[in-house]
Amino acid sequence: MATKEIILNKIQILITNNFDTPEAAFAFFDKNSDGKLAKSEIVKLLKEAEINGFIRGLVTSKLIEGYDKDGDGLIDWEEFKFAIDEIVVKG
Repeated sequence: MATKEIILNKIQILITNNFDTPEAAFAFFDKNSDGKLAKSEIVKLLKEAEINGFIRGLVTSKLIEGYDKDGDGLIDWEEFKFAIDEIVVKG
């Protein structure tokens, strides 16, 4: 399975190459504009980041588990920003 670092790196590449800011990326994948990324929206983000379809569902669950600080099962902007900041620090 791909490591967390590889997955986060692919997400960073997707955001860097396709969006002016992390905010723009978040808004693009927040299809219903509710200010949160649901599991289906995260799956689309991972698909765009070229995460293998076989592990995409598992990775989605792990991302929510790892970054969903308020426990609502969704990734809001602050949680997304935290994940992006972690990518930048490691990158």
